[in-house]
Amino acid sequence: MDLTTNYLGLQLKNPLVPSASPLAHSLDAARRLEDAGASALVMYSLFEESLRGEERTAGDFLEDQSIGHAEATSFIPVHGELPSALDGYLEQLQRLKGALEIPVVASLNGISRSGWLEYGRELERAGADALELNVYYVAADPGLRGSDVEQRYIDLVRELRTHVGLPINVKLSPQFSSVSHMVRQLEKAGADGVALFNRFYQPDIDLDSLKVAPHLQLSSSVETLLPMRWIALLFGRVDLTLGHTSGIHTAEDALKALLAGADTVHLCSALLQHGPDYLGEVLSGIERWLEESPYETVDQMRGSLSAPHATDPAAYARANYVDTLSTYNQDVFWGG
Repeated sequence: MDLTTNYLGLQLKNPLVPSASPLAHSLDAARRLEDAGASALVMYSLFEESLRGEERTAGDFLEDQSIGHAEATSFIPVHGELPSALDGYLEQLQRLKGALEIPVVASLNGISRSGWLEYGRELERAGADALELNVYYVAADPGLRGSDVEQRYIDLVRELRTHVGLPINVKLSPQFSSVSHMVRQLEKAGADGVALFNRFYQPDIDLDSLKVAPHLQLSSSVETLLPMRWIALLFGRVDLTLGHTSGIHTAEDALKALLAGADTVHLCSALLQHGPDYLGEVLSGIERWLEESPYETVDQMRGSLSAPHATDPAAYARANYVDTLSTYNQDVFWGG
């Protein structure tokens, strides 16, 4: 059977792509992912704010301190000679490219126009096959309009497109008032694909310390439904790559995403829970299902249950809301 798919203009052997995670820190884990069947690898994100903070700290250490002995200043490293997080990221990117045969996608989280452009060019020069924009932006300012937030994304992609020749994938939040319109605008600005959706980690409150604390919770299969719905609604209406990147844990999850119209299916939490080799189990499950299905290729099945091709397209829209509520049976939940 033919499992090949197109991802940002790259021809992949199958739709399974490990998304940004700590696994890419390890060459051994990356090789195990490739051996298990991964068709590409998205690296962990490079965060501009971390790099800027690192530069400020280095500047304070190298330029502002007084060590008391003039002769000893010759032992202070020249600013720029200390290895930085950017150097480490670029070196790891090159190591992965040297160790793997599959495409390696760099992930960038910028906070400024200059940062997106500068680091985007660095990642291209280092040999990345594509660039994923991890635009993790929380619009907390009450004076900021939704249209202003959207324009930030569009301007970013448009400007990056003029400076970077790599395929560009935008990891989107589900919190836009019109996801479909936003995706179309990004396509017009030059994006080659979108990943639906970015999981915004939510802060928690520690009742003992009375402080706001980070809280990391891995995804579950339930989270596949939101991106699956939007991919089904977008399929056939845009020409860029549609990546499903939330809650994929099983072969069944991946198959549903493909039937809805996803070009690629991205795994993260499942691999962190079960290890890199688990990707092979998901891939085997997809192959077994296809052997018993009417489809011979992933291309044939992709989007066959999207909104344009579904028997009941309204099932993806508001009508499904009424039907879902009508199926509720309180006796099932309350044991009556």
